[in-house]
Parts: sequence; C-alpha cells; structure tokens
Amino acid sequence: MTHIIPPRAKKKPKELSIHNDVRIDNYYWLNQRENPEVIDYLNAENEYFDKMTSHTKKLQDDLFSEMKSRIKEDDESVPYKKKGYYYISRYKKGDQYPIHSRRNGNLDAKDEVLFDVNKMAKGFEYFNLKGVSISPNNKLAVFGTDKVSRRQYTLQFKNLETNEIYSDQIENTTGSASWANDNQTVYYAKQDETTLRSDKIYKHVFGTDVSEDVLVYHEKDDTFGTFVYKTKSEKFIIIGCYNTISTEYRFLSADNPEGEFTVFQPRERDLEYGISHFDGHFYILTNKDKATNFKLMKTVEVSTLKENWIEVIPHREDVLLEDVSVFINHLVLEERQNGLNKIRVICWDGTEDYYLPFEEETYSVGVYSNPEFDTSIIRYGYNSMTTPSSVIDFNLDDKSKEIKKEQEVLGGHFKKENYKSERIWATADDGQKIAISLVYHKDTNLSKDTPLLLYAYGSYGHTIEDSFSTTRLSLLDRGFIFAIAHVRGSEYLGREWYEKGKLLHKRNTFTDFINCAEFLISKKYTSPKHLYASGGSAGGLLMGAILNMSPNHFNGIIASVPFVDVVTTMLDESIPLTTGEYDEWGNPNNKEYYNYIKAYSPYDNVENKPMPNLLVTTGLHDSQVQYFEPAKWVAKIREQHANKNKVLLYTDMSVGHGGASGRFDSLKDGAREYAFLIDLECHI
Repeated sequence: MTHIIPPRAKKKPKELSIHNDVRIDNYYWLNQRENPEVIDYLNAENEYFDKMTSHTKKLQDDLFSEMKSRIKEDDESVPYKKKGYYYISRYKKGDQYPIHSRRNGNLDAKDEVLFDVNKMAKGFEYFNLKGVSISPNNKLAVFGTDKVSRRQYTLQFKNLETNEIYSDQIENTTGSASWANDNQTVYYAKQDETTLRSDKIYKHVFGTDVSEDVLVYHEKDDTFGTFVYKTKSEKFIIIGCYNTISTEYRFLSADNPEGEFTVFQPRERDLEYGISHFDGHFYILTNKDKATNFKLMKTVEVSTLKENWIEVIPHREDVLLEDVSVFINHLVLEERQNGLNKIRVICWDGTEDYYLPFEEETYSVGVYSNPEFDTSIIRYGYNSMTTPSSVIDFNLDDKSKEIKKEQEVLGGHFKKENYKSERIWATADDGQKIAISLVYHKDTNLSKDTPLLLYAYGSYGHTIEDSFSTTRLSLLDRGFIFAIAHVRGSEYLGREWYEKGKLLHKRNTFTDFINCAEFLISKKYTSPKHLYASGGSAGGLLMGAILNMSPNHFNGIIASVPFVDVVTTMLDESIPLTTGEYDEWGNPNNKEYYNYIKAYSPYDNVENKPMPNLLVTTGLHDSQVQYFEPAKWVAKIREQHANKNKVLLYTDMSVGHGGASGRFDSLKDGAREYAFLIDLECHI
C-alpha cells in the first residue's frame, strides 16, 4: 500500500496566560470558522480520511445496507389523543423525514397532514422541525425549524384549517413556544447570538409585527439559562431558570397574558426543584433539605414559597426519584434503584401502592408524556439490550396491559433469543462497584480474542440506558461484544453517583472507565488487542482522557464531537455553554479548578507515547462542542506522534452536534464508525 502522508496544520503559536501559568497553543487559529485556510485544512483531513478508509468503502456500503434493511420504512407512531384529536407521525418508504398528521374524533376520520417534513426539507443539507405546539382552539400551530444544525431555530405559524404558513418569523429562538389560552399570544425563549445561551423570554401576539414583541423576562446571570412551557393542566404559563445546581420558576395564569409573572420560589444555591400543576396544587420534585435523591412535595396555588411545601413522597437514600406523572386518580413515579428503572403507581385514595413488574436482568423503561389527566391508561415504553422497543398501555383500573406497538426488526435475521445480555460489576480504585451492561450474540465465544466495544458518557447526571439498537446488530453479528460502563458522572446509582463524577471528582469518571476495561480484560471477555472504546461530546472528553491515561488498554478509540480542550473553552465566556457549566466542570478562573482541569484536559496532556488507533468526528456547525476542539486535538496528536497507528479526523461540513438529520443519512455515520472498528479487528 502506498504511504499516504497525513495533513499537518500550520503552527501559529499563541500564548495563553492565567494564574502565572503560560500555555502555548499552536493551533488556536483553527477557531476561525470563516478563514479559508481553516476550511482548507478540514477538507484536507477529510481527503486523508477518505484515502485511508477507501479500502473499507464496500464494507461501509454493506453496513449501511444492513442497517437500513432492518428499518421498517413505512412506519408510524402509536396515536395519542389530545383535545379531541389523535396525533400520528409516520414515514413513507424511502422518506428521510416524518409526516405529522391528526384525525378528528376517531382514528377512522380524515387524515389531516400538519407537516410533511420531507417537503419542508427539500433543498437543505440539514433540516430539523421542532416544538410543534397547537393552539388551544386547535386552529393554529407554532413550530421551529433549523436549517443549519446550529440549534438556532426560526419560529413560524401555520393555519391548520387553510394550511397557510404566515409571514411571521421569529429568529434565533430555542425552537418551541407556548400558547396562552386566548389563542393569540405565545411565549418563547430567544438566544444570545454569540453564546447561544437562552436568556430572554418574549411575548408575541399572533398577527402583529415581531418588532413589537414584549420582553417579559431577562435572565441576566450568565450562569443561568431560561425556558418557557405551559402546565399539563393548561392553567399556567411557566418560566424556568436553571443552571447545574439551582432552579427558579415564575408562573402566570394562561388566561391572563397581560398579567405579570410571579416568582414561585426564589433561587438558592444548591436548591433544585421542578413544578407541575393539578387540581389546585403545584407538585414539586425537589432536593430541598438535602434530599440528594429528590422527593415530591406539594403546595396550594396561592402559597408557593418553600416554607409552604408539604411532603408527598419522602427522600430515600437508595432510590432516585427521576420523574412524576399526575392523573385524576393516580400518581405515577419513575424511580431508579440499583441502576434499574421502576414505575410506581399510587392511588390518591391510598388504597394501592405498587410497582409494575419487569423481569429482565437489565432493561430500560419510561413513562410517555401522557397529555391528559382524566384517563385510567398510562402509556410507557420498554426495551432492553436484547428486546426491541415496545409502546405499552397499562390499565390502572384492572392492571391489564396492551402492547400497542413493538418495534419491527426487518431483514429476516433477527431473533431475540439469539442474543444474551448480562450485568456485571467491576471494582473502582476506591472500592466502589461499577456496573457494566453487556450484550452479544449467543454464538460468540467469550475469550481474550473476542472484540469488545466499551461505551460510556459519564457527565451531567445523564444515565445511558440499557436499550435496544438495530444498528448495533451489525457489530454483534460479527462477533463483537457491546458494553456500557455506568461510570460516575451519571445518575445510574443515584444522585451521589453524579456528584462523585463532577468538579474536583471528575477524574473518577476516567478511572472508573479504565477499571471497567481492566475488569473485562481480567475476566477474559477480551484483551487489549481486541478492546475498543467509544464516547461522544462529554463522552468524547472521556475518550481523550483515557487516551492519555491508559492508551495500552485499547486497540482503537472513537471520539465523536469530543470536548477535549477543556481549559481554553471554560475560560472563553463567548463560547456556547461555558458560563452555564461552571458547576459541572469548575471555573478555571479559580486557580484550584484551573490546575485540576488542566491536569486531565486531553488537549493539554498530549504526549509522545504509543497510542491506539483513533477516529475523531465532528461537525462544522456544532454549537455544543465547537469543531475546532477536535481539529486542534488531532493536529497536536499528529505533531506529537509518529507511530504506525491511524489518527483520523472526519468533519461533516454540513451538520452540527447531533449529526445528520435524515433517518438514513444518520446511518452512514454509524456505518463509518463500525467499519473503522471492524477493519481494525480484521487486520490484527
């Protein structure tokens, strides 16, 4: 094979100094998105990627065809009912995007197409429809569209009786809006054009000029963001303000859009709460009084300060209360205990309190957003690493259940019984037990020669569920094990599991992952020669950290949209997300946090030492992790390393953080990554 010379980014030293510490960043210039030299470099990296992977083109095509063949192309959602209409989303064969429609009164009524996203997306490389909200009288819809993939949405209005889309356009919003009960007034959040922080709530009266919109709330604390929604009871418009450790809400009667918002409970550091409304009361999910795993409280509408809150469900040390749903006769709780989801049903009259039964060793379950109070049916979703997704209606009166839909896996090869899943526990450096969820084909021989892909995220308290994936079958059917490491930084084992994986405990996330890798190797599920790792965004930070800390454990690493230049980003308040995340990572303007972050930041710790094969992916329009972080990281790695292993960067020049928008285009991303792994495994 002809030797292919990788691109080399020019070195243009920039001195970065704080706390009497000087860092030299040779690739800082790559953050100039409009600079043709930057675009040329990214294109050169893409050309290098294409050349280095050209021999896998057929494999990528085969993987894409496999993945696509498993999808039911002419599919539709389970209808849900709201205000007399049944709402449905469906795909036609060959379509990239859904068609959203509704039927009046019953499912046999005429199908009214609300949005055919395929038609709306024509001519755009990326398109996303978000936040469709129907007016109380069912006649108008407000919706958001993003045509760049930077998560800056334009709001528009549609007449659902005439299908006219009005000229009103509200730019640079978060993509959703909430109707007051007058069918004319909507509330929406706007973003700062530079940082993309949602900092203002406006009121718009349909039919009036956007320039006349009224600012009803401005969040001036740059560590907070703001949003707006309408309660399920449709009685109140709620403005929420949040950062990592504190929340605050304001409320206004939806019947009185000319009124003033009232503060529900003033913000306090370390006080988190969320509110919902039912039958004259607000229900509050909160960590008040050191309820680390949260508890449920309530208060009457006219007395909302915390001293008036009454306990409904107490705090429990071993159970994380994740969410609540209120119905006319029942309260439904979503809980997590020992890593597993549970659904608990409590009758308001106190006659019953029970859990829905689930039998698999590991699984994922969650209550859908049931839009109506007056029902005896709750809808929930269930799946596991071996069981395709199901939508299930549970009858609260007779405890019967009806499977409304089970995900079809086409292609003729999938049988649930051909796959095995299990949950095992590794031991961390400090003695903590870390769960690892595994899935593999029953015919896969578990040994030191078995290829294994270990995945994790580990930040923001976000828990990676043990869920089913049709695309993953392409790995399992080729003899791979897929594993999820439930490292600290998630809430898999409760809120404390998150707290011990953030700020000055962040290294636990990285060492937990390494401990999981070591455990899998020691138990002969795999070996360093056949072990691979993957993570995206904050999980990409994890990939960068383990690349520096423990490169010899892995044959290959995939880092998707990785957050790798932590110090520089967290010192730049103009970058989206920075100021709102000081309580997640720490504020490096504080020397203690600066030193701690610098010690693990992947970009600041690149060294000339043997490393595994590396695939890094990003999107030019990424608003969450800017493209230049992975680009700079790869450039620095190229400068430091001259070994035989691959270092590849792929930049999608038309998308952002979430990747491709079409359902088939997104499969190409997966095929690209799987081909990288399979190719490495084939050439051992």
